Amino acid sequence: MSEAVQTLNGWYALHDYRSIDWASWNSVSEEDQQDVLEELQVFIRKVYSAGEARTGSTNVYTVIGHKADLLFMHFRPTLEELEEVETEFNKLRFADFTYRPTSYFSVVELSTYTTDPETAALDPAIQARLNPILPKNKYVCFYPMNKKRSGQDNWFMLPMNERGAFMKQHGLTGRKYAGKVLQIVTGSTGFDDWEWGVTLLSDDPIYFKKLVYEMRFDEVSARFAEFGQFFIGTLVDENRIKDYLAIKNENKK
Repeated sequence: MSEAVQTLNGWYALHDYRSIDWASWNSVSEEDQQDVLEELQVFIRKVYSAGEARTGSTNVYTVIGHKADLLFMHFRPTLEELEEVETEFNKLRFADFTYRPTSYFSVVELSTYTTDPETAALDPAIQARLNPILPKNKYVCFYPMNKKRSGQDNWFMLPMNERGAFMKQHGLTGRKYAGKVLQIVTGSTGFDDWEWGVTLLSDDPIYFKKLVYEMRFDEVSARFAEFGQFFIGTLVDENRIKDYLAIKNENKK
């Protein structure tokens, strides 16, 4: 029987995707739209302030393509706090003009393949990775993934030392993009439909393509990785969300 790797766990994460019912939104009077937008802007200011207070972290994005229109990405210390911010959004009037095509629940995770658990509690850099205050990089990429359990390519039957060697090699590829891409890995085994979620942040979206492609040549990805859908988004604040919705409204007229 293979030995299970131990993990260090930090803040809980919710990737909350919303699609907008544009027909319903465009049927609302300009005055009512303004009221709804002001309430939404107050919410965005509030959830963004959690990062400043280091009580959690949130970024909001517009999403390109058909999969969703918006992503509300929340990190909080406890599941209850995560549920609270999710429910707070659901109570907004704006939520009535949205539906949820998908969401993803997980917890920030560092494996002990490459991290020493005995020193992690005293290492500020490790703690910052476990409890991430999200930077305001312009773009986000999120995708879920599994490790294969198929024939000779069964990740969970490999000895610990082989898995560790694969992950160290994989980490070397990621380090080539230090300063260009920030990666946050969240564990979701027992929480959601995949085993991990990967969030990438950058000011240049082409790095997402380059990094993911290059990593596929690492043996750990080439042999063992299975990927779900990819989502790409652009950061918004309280002002840009208003512009986004107003521009969309004008285009529908």
